[in-house]
Amino acid sequence: MNELELKYGCNPNQKPSRIFMENGADLPIEVLNGKPGYINFLDAFNSWQLVSELKAATGLPAAASFKHVSPAGAAVATELSDTLKKIYFVDDLELSPIASAYAKARGADRMSSYGDWAALSDVCDKETALILKREVSDGIIAPGYTDEALEILKSKRRGTYNIVKIDPNYVPAAIEHKQVYGITFEQGRNSLKIDEELLKNFPTDNKTFTDEAKRDLIIALITLKYTQSNSVCYAKDGQAIGVGAGQQSRIHCTRLAGNKADIWYLRQNPKVMALPFKEDIRRPDRDNTIDVYISDDYEDVLADGIWEQFFTEKPEPLTREEKKEWLKTFSGVSLGSDAFFPFGDNIERAHRSGVEFIAQPGGSIRDDNVIEVCNKYNIAMAFTGIRLFHH
Repeated sequence: MNELELKYGCNPNQKPSRIFMENGADLPIEVLNGKPGYINFLDAFNSWQLVSELKAATGLPAAASFKHVSPAGAAVATELSDTLKKIYFVDDLELSPIASAYAKARGADRMSSYGDWAALSDVCDKETALILKREVSDGIIAPGYTDEALEILKSKRRGTYNIVKIDPNYVPAAIEHKQVYGITFEQGRNSLKIDEELLKNFPTDNKTFTDEAKRDLIIALITLKYTQSNSVCYAKDGQAIGVGAGQQSRIHCTRLAGNKADIWYLRQNPKVMALPFKEDIRRPDRDNTIDVYISDDYEDVLADGIWEQFFTEKPEPLTREEKKEWLKTFSGVSLGSDAFFPFGDNIERAHRSGVEFIAQPGGSIRDDNVIEVCNKYNIAMAFTGIRLFHH
């Protein structure tokens, strides 16, 4: 089959819609369940590239959680701490390596991952399917599915959950095309390999990346390769923990992603983990409530009495001072950027979210200012010399 008709394009009024192979070859995918749409396939093909490259670069099973053609999270399989299992809502499940990777990818930014498209580098197993079964998700792409996993996923969304199988041996053409306003654009596919060879040019006084930092920077850079630009990515413990995508200003990317990284870390605060939720509160409502609890508006919410909907008892607020002190313990974070930092203000903001390692292209007329701020905080920074814009 070299063509698949779709219900509509980005919006219901955009008809007809299809995906097809111009050279007459068969599509490298098989729809096992559901009816994926135009945006579903954009997410599927971008997320598949991301996880397959992560697997190739690290040798570890990889997963991604995509929304609107950018990753909300991406991760490789490492063992989860009890704390992370709890904040990702998987502490009651057995976790295989690929399930661990997806739990981390989904857990990086659970608010943004609501209704995600999931991508797995490895065969989807029962453990991963059980995570997906109880989350709000639009679909999944993977190179295969066990019989148990397929049965579980086919029961999701009243039998309409989108399940796509992709040929892992498919190699796209070297030249790619797209149309905008009836005009065809052509470019060479971005087949740039991202590995430790990009992390050797240190303009900073600190010229040391730990092995964990190298891994996390590779994760950040590969994630950025498939994130709508401008973009930056904070990473720690084998996963993206904050992605700032599609901003016109680099500092806004850094702030957006840094705020997400802060929320990821604040969710691990003992007060947050001990919140007395009612047993029947759904995971999305817990996520929303935790987000409000962490915000500076929570004392107003308490005063309004909204807490009674979600908690068995009135929780003590996490004060601004307590949040500030908790975030002071945030450390060991890696930061990648898809283009150069034009000013040192980005480094100042990154430092507030525990960043100790940075990889960026370099080449700004203000590189000296960026290097100066890195040296001020003893941050190790590598100039990769490569830009990762994605549109």
